[in-house]
Amino acid sequence: MAMPQEVLQNRIPPAPTPRLHVTIAQSPGEIDACLRLRYRIFVDELGAHKTSPRPDLDVDEFDEHCMHLMVRDRTHGQLVGTTRLLTSDGAASANMYYSQSEFDLTRILCLPGRFMEIGRTCIDSAYRSGSALAVLWHGLAHIMVMQNIDYLIGCASIPVDPGLSYVATVMAELQRRCYAPEHLRVYPRVPMAYRRTAASETVNLPPLLKGYIHSGAMVCGEPAWDEAFNVADVFILLERDRLNRRYARHFVHRIN
Repeated sequence: MAMPQEVLQNRIPPAPTPRLHVTIAQSPGEIDACLRLRYRIFVDELGAHKTSPRPDLDVDEFDEHCMHLMVRDRTHGQLVGTTRLLTSDGAASANMYYSQSEFDLTRILCLPGRFMEIGRTCIDSAYRSGSALAVLWHGLAHIMVMQNIDYLIGCASIPVDPGLSYVATVMAELQRRCYAPEHLRVYPRVPMAYRRTAASETVNLPPLLKGYIHSGAMVCGEPAWDEAFNVADVFILLERDRLNRRYARHFVHRIN
């Protein structure tokens, strides 16, 4: 059985930074704050097409089935980062994972064990060069341990504004560094068309995608075109047993 969210929140230990802390949103007001931050970043800042019926909130049919992690700055209480987590139990209630709207996950979902999907991760622009993402991962790693999650899954975005040549160089680097074996491949429902190119070690990977790779995640195939967010999405799979030792020592061992 899933552990109650209030119990999880009470057991998330302090993150290794005195300024930022991570919790699970408990009240409707806290959840709305997460949705409002997502709207400000995805719609106002990045130009995503608004599909939500609620003004100034980025919300879809999956949110009510998710846990919402919040990173706050202790100095003034401001919400500076959020992500949503959909466990196997939540996906059963929602009838699918969000990633299934973009990819055929048949091979992945045949794996034995519990899944948790991460999505809609965003950090306030003033905190993107700091430790906010690491603090978010601190809470995420804790929940993976407490709920006995075997696989973290989700979509990671590659912006297309720099051009399709950027998508091509990112994909070439991903194929060189962390491409999944054939039996773990997924297939995009709307493939992102791009001209393949050689890998380049000088390419700057998107920060969130880079964080997944450093933690030990695999990229499971070609990208899908996400028209609403104007990005190319790749599907990532992180097996708990493959969690990078540095991340495991920093996060998981701290909370066992």
